[in-house]
Amino acid sequence: MTQVVNEAGFVPGAARAWRKPWRPGRGNGFLLIAPLTLLCALFVVPLALVVVRSFSGPQPGLAQYIEIVSNPSTAWVVLYTFWTALLVTAATLLLSYPVAFTISRAKGRLLTVCLAMVLIPFWTSTVIRTYGWIVILQRRGILNDILVGSGLIDQPLRLMNDGSGMQIAMIHIMLPFMILPLLSAMRGIDANLMRAASVLGANPLRQFVHVYLPMSLPGVSAGCVLVFISSLGFYITPALLGGQRTMIAVLIEQQASRLLNWPLASALATILLVLTSALFIIYERLMARLGGGKPVGEVQ
Repeated sequence: MTQVVNEAGFVPGAARAWRKPWRPGRGNGFLLIAPLTLLCALFVVPLALVVVRSFSGPQPGLAQYIEIVSNPSTAWVVLYTFWTALLVTAATLLLSYPVAFTISRAKGRLLTVCLAMVLIPFWTSTVIRTYGWIVILQRRGILNDILVGSGLIDQPLRLMNDGSGMQIAMIHIMLPFMILPLLSAMRGIDANLMRAASVLGANPLRQFVHVYLPMSLPGVSAGCVLVFISSLGFYITPALLGGQRTMIAVLIEQQASRLLNWPLASALATILLVLTSALFIIYERLMARLGGGKPVGEVQ
């Protein structure tokens, strides 16, 4: 059959065929072998070994999990980890929302400068930023020198090794992870909607509560999940600033490297993995129900 070629040299319908989404079939399924093999070797198999190792030890079975639940100090570390992650997420959201709102209204060079200030911390190591907070928060640090010199306090505040300094540093490190999802959602909000609400008689507060805030919730939820899950696995900052109030990642390192108790370390890692996965599944189900029954990211 003779094909008709238009003046541009293309066959009609070829562009539509080219835009069809790629779907794996019998002829191209072998392309998935290499990435699936790599994923299994570097991710699935190690996780499976950790889970299996958690049921081993001098007393095979659930002995390690029973010890975690029955030991008050170990159970407190798990609860404290989730409490710290929740506190850091809430504080990061409160600090990031007005910052992201301000950046979303910026234009031109001001927008470029603001984005650079948000992205520059990604280029600095977490270790360096944590040591920077040690210099600021220690008893003879910059913050205490300013407070004592100004007469606001008589004795230096104890911000190191009691959890508060660790939480401040974690909030600072997690700020970009909250600002960027919020900024992405806010930049997509049509400004005409706020003008329409104003024309209909809504004051600025009602415009924000009934129009702007609901449309920014996808960024809020994405940022909260990202910050919360990342905070659960924090190691460097709690190890340097946490003191006796340690988190689960530090406890896992202590059990595996110092005490050589691999079964207990594996059980702690498995608990963290299961709880994190459960929270993410609950988040996906909730977003799917609120979004019309489809998971987040799925094409409608």
